[in-house]
Amino acid sequence: MIRAGIIGFLFGANLAEAGECRLALVLALDVSSSVDASEDALQRGGLVAALTSPEVNAAFFATNQYVALAAFEWSGRYNQEVLLDWTPIHSPADLLGAANQIAKSKRSHNDFPTAMGYALGFGAGMLERAPSCLYKTIDIAGDGQNNEGFGPLSAYGAFPFSDVTVNGLVVNGADYEAETGLIAFYKSQVLHGPGAFIEIAQGFEDYERAMRRKLERELTPPVIGMQARQGDHGPKG
Repeated sequence: MIRAGIIGFLFGANLAEAGECRLALVLALDVSSSVDASEDALQRGGLVAALTSPEVNAAFFATNQYVALAAFEWSGRYNQEVLLDWTPIHSPADLLGAANQIAKSKRSHNDFPTAMGYALGFGAGMLERAPSCLYKTIDIAGDGQNNEGFGPLSAYGAFPFSDVTVNGLVVNGADYEAETGLIAFYKSQVLHGPGAFIEIAQGFEDYERAMRRKLERELTPPVIGMQARQGDHGPKG
């Protein structure tokens, strides 16, 4: 990967070299047993609302280069389901169609633990068959730490992540001590790649706002170019 300090300067030239796609973006939703039916409805609806917000729409189409979008849900080690396979977003109609497909999706599992390492491995596999893009990013959202199988750091060593950025969306719960530990877990073990960051949702009711901020940050070309500080996060805006 190009060093973070010169990405902004070379951004325009490298876009031309990479072809038409500037970003392959995978969205990963946590449907483990800690997420109940009402919380899942909030996160699924929040993602759809964020994708169709004016701010995110503008970020998708900030340049002539398109974004390739995919989404899956995850829980146990063998429980990942694709919600949206790779879709090139060339127009607002494409984006609306992708959001509608996610909106119509049904939760596949609800009684499995949190196998985040396996989820990241699944995301890496999806990126291997993505269109050729300048950047590759996985968004992984969740309300708990890994509790089944290998963890994120092992996944980064076992799967092809050398040119992949992993950002996180932490869903903050009522237990302050537990969630402080969750934030530390995301910072130390989940974030990966130059400019990786987390956003924090204050409960699932705040999922839409946090997801919108995260998507804006990932999709806006100047932010991609500048490679924002690793670990920056917060419930702002």
